[in-house]
Amino acid sequence: MDEEKKDPTYEVILDAAKDLFFKQGKIHATTQEIADAAGVNRTLINYYFRSRNAMIDIIFKEAFEEEEKQQETIVLSKLPLREKLENFMDLSFAYAKKYPFMRVFMITYMTQAEIYDFSVKDQIQKMLPVLFSEIEEEMNEGNLHKMEPIQFILNFISLVYMPIFMRPLLQQWMKLSEEEYDRIIASRKEVILNTIYKQ
Repeated sequence: MDEEKKDPTYEVILDAAKDLFFKQGKIHATTQEIADAAGVNRTLINYYFRSRNAMIDIIFKEAFEEEEKQQETIVLSKLPLREKLENFMDLSFAYAKKYPFMRVFMITYMTQAEIYDFSVKDQIQKMLPVLFSEIEEEMNEGNLHKMEPIQFILNFISLVYMPIFMRPLLQQWMKLSEEEYDRIIASRKEVILNTIYKQ
């Protein structure tokens, strides 16, 4: 939107939408529901954002780019690989606690190419060679099991994100309370490190 339109009402609407989408898991919340949550008239959403899809586009890009920037800072730092992985998990689990449904929302709407026409290719191309090199070095030193670096990354991402994506279903299946699942997620970092690193 134009800079002159950025006022507190604009932020209130965005925050209300994020709360519905990311915290409450209402990824199909209507414009009226967003307006009600923000305590504003629905016409203000059209004024500030033109449409629900345009507003979602802003929310999606802001959330994605904010986390991507932090991930890039971690990966391109001079820290040892193990510390990078720890920091990556800390970041991922912090986001999951703050916004438990953000990942579900992002995956749902990333498939809608007509809405989301942007790429993170540049950031990924910066990070992957660094990760590949450091993973191979750790494997050569005998700290990690030998495999293709891409397989290692897929394993790591699966271990981190699967419990986040699957939270509603796993909680229901295992009859776990919010507090119990939070405790499990909080202990994931050590479990994952013990899984991927040789003892």
